[in-house]
Amino acid sequence: MAAAAGVSVGTVSNVINRPGSVSDETRSRVQAEIERLGYVRSEFARQLRAGRSRIIGMLVLDMGNPFFVNVAKGAEETARAAGAGVMVCNSGQSLDAEADYLSLFAEQRVRGVLLTPADSTGRNLDVLRRNNIPYVLVDRVAADDSTLCSVSVDNVSGGAMAVRHLLSAGHRRIAFVGAGPDLQQIRDRHTGALLALAEAGLAPDSLVECAADRLDVAAGRDAGARLLGLSPRPTSVFCANDLLALGVLQTMFAAGVEVPAEMAIVGYDDIEFAAAAAVPLTSVRQPALTMGSMAAELLLEESGDDAEPHQHRHVVLPPELVVRTSSMGLSQLGKPRSG
Repeated sequence: MAAAAGVSVGTVSNVINRPGSVSDETRSRVQAEIERLGYVRSEFARQLRAGRSRIIGMLVLDMGNPFFVNVAKGAEETARAAGAGVMVCNSGQSLDAEADYLSLFAEQRVRGVLLTPADSTGRNLDVLRRNNIPYVLVDRVAADDSTLCSVSVDNVSGGAMAVRHLLSAGHRRIAFVGAGPDLQQIRDRHTGALLALAEAGLAPDSLVECAADRLDVAAGRDAGARLLGLSPRPTSVFCANDLLALGVLQTMFAAGVEVPAEMAIVGYDDIEFAAAAAVPLTSVRQPALTMGSMAAELLLEESGDDAEPHQHRHVVLPPELVVRTSSMGLSQLGKPRSG
């Protein structure tokens, strides 16, 4: 390539890595040869020279959930602005898949990892620790660990917001649809729901528990069918995420149960589909883009060349209740509001 362009190997290297150091005429001539030959530089070789990868690994629980898509988008935008790239993988809440992907990240010597752990014990993270690969927890609180950074939302507050809203509308028989106890986020939302009930002088067993084995629309439809079979039937339901809530909404619609007149529904995450549902869905909004962006900033800072020691931080963002038709009283219908 260098001979064909009539320049030295060093000049070709400058065009690829430091284009501003080469004249416009020389850079154009070299780039024309690069395009003609279809050259793609070796990231592995560059990494060996630089001693650090430009790739950030990201492992999320469910890429089928638009919430995690937006978190990944926020991280990617921030990483790209810093000259890095993000390789996104999906654990599907599988501990084995999580372990495999973290091992792959370690083998590839990524610059760092952003992840929402599926394994509550943290054992799968040992491979990152052994290889001195920094990582940041996303959508997970790590306030009791001073050795790492985390970015999360106050899910206890979010769960309380949802149930306070239903209580203020006059509901006293409220169901909670959520997955098993392994995910801290879901436990915190459940804790917030119980907190709101206690504030209203209601016992914990006044919350009708409806467990789901997954956090998707199909599991929500199944939960909705079980709610329909209860006697007395709850008049409202708080779902641990929007996909579950959309599934419950589908079941109610198919059964002819009017939402919100006969069953009020509140979700969590405020994904794009929430506002576009047949009955626009009330939801607790998480700032997904901000979460991903801040996590990437913390990881880039920790893995950067700054001589100053990195200070691990635990960022907890506030949620926001967005009220739409699915939980409104009859007098409020047609007047969506946020608050």
